[in-house]
Amino acid sequence: MNEVKASMAGSVWKLTVNQGDKVEEGQDVVILESMKMEIPIAAETEGTIKELKVSEGDFVNEGDVIAIIE
Repeated sequence: MNEVKASMAGSVWKLTVNQGDKVEEGQDVVILESMKMEIPIAAETEGTIKELKVSEGDFVNEGDVIAIIE
């Protein structure tokens, strides 16, 4: 299993995947909004989204787990 983690603090602006979706390495999983900028967070490996740990509108800190890929 691999964890997708926030690279910086911000609000979850948009989830681009759902639980059960297959993702490829480099595919955006979530888009954070921080300081009026949109920051895409990508999967670092291919697999299936086992669990999404956040919802749109949630605030995350740097290093927080956003999703788990298996």
